[in-house]
Amino acid sequence: MASMPIDPFADIGRRAWLDCPNCHHGQNCSECLLGRSCSDHWQYLLSNSGTLLYLQCPSCTHLWQHDTHGGRTERRC
Repeated sequence: MASMPIDPFADIGRRAWLDCPNCHHGQNCSECLLGRSCSDHWQYLLSNSGTLLYLQCPSCTHLWQHDTHGGRTERRC
């Protein structure tokens, strides 16, 4: 299956440090496990609406939404 391109509005200046539910890049990273802002394992923060974040993984290009209020990762966008 072909991967999706990175969103044209993705900006490295808008990032979020949440685990990708698709590829889980960084799951064994010592910096990430300590809750630090790792320079390698981050997601593009495409937009937000209140507590709902719209994200894209730069590693696997997966798109999803995450509700920061409930700590839930939602469906694929």
